[in-house]
Amino acid sequence: ADAVWRGLSTLAGSWIGGGANQTAMLEVYGYNQALYGGMVFVDIVIANLWMAIILIGIGKSEKIDKWLGADTSAIEALKEKVSNYTQQVSRNPSLTDLMILAAIAFGTVGFAHFGAGYLSAFFTDFVNGLTPGLTRNLFTFLSSSFFWMISITTVIGIILSYTKLRTYEGAGASKFGSVFIYILVATIGMKMDLMLIFDNWQLIIIGAVWMSIHAGLLILVAKLIKAPFFFLAVGSQANVGGAASAPIVASAFHPSLATVGVLLAVFGYAIGTIGAVACTFLMQLAAAG
Repeated sequence: ADAVWRGLSTLAGSWIGGGANQTAMLEVYGYNQALYGGMVFVDIVIANLWMAIILIGIGKSEKIDKWLGADTSAIEALKEKVSNYTQQVSRNPSLTDLMILAAIAFGTVGFAHFGAGYLSAFFTDFVNGLTPGLTRNLFTFLSSSFFWMISITTVIGIILSYTKLRTYEGAGASKFGSVFIYILVATIGMKMDLMLIFDNWQLIIIGAVWMSIHAGLLILVAKLIKAPFFFLAVGSQANVGGAASAPIVASAFHPSLATVGVLLAVFGYAIGTIGAVACTFLMQLAAAG
């Protein structure tokens, strides 16, 4: 439970998706919750430093776009499209709206709990039958009910986004969901001992190297495909910061683009668990080697 790769799996969940994915990795791989505060400390420090760099870059976005050779006409078109959609669905939420949002949220989670119980039981037998031991350890996430609960709720959320229920975004669906994200983070925080970071301060260096690779690849790809700085900044923050900070970065470019930050963050949540599992798979191999 104290293995570093287990702790880094939570960091992968956070930096690919967000808080929910981070919690999923904590539950799936059973990292020692007393040591978890060190990983959260790395997450907060490195992620906020990177966000500060991005915000500084926004003030010089014209120069950066020129250096990237980017065509920003797509951004202007996006501003107009998002503004129009926001105006179409935006409304003051009624009691009915709030009750429907609550029903969707709790109904989805209830169904996910129900389905996760059956799936985790089925895959527990499957995983226990795998040999050798290394292969079995690599697929332990399949026996976690929390993994299946997150996966089921994510799939349902994506499906509902293609129905008329997506208009509830205008009634504050994302804000409603963010409340529960903060509750989730608070409950995790009650189990931490942040002073333990001094027992393993090397984690800060690992986090800095990790983020440097992330930044380097983003800049390289943006330069190659001549992508505007907007997509680099908001796309990065949607992964690293999630729904809490991606809209802030997007709105720094233009207030109407905040929704784009939310949408990219939601996509990050959708792939966060699977992406973090894949990343942890590689870390397990490295640790075993």
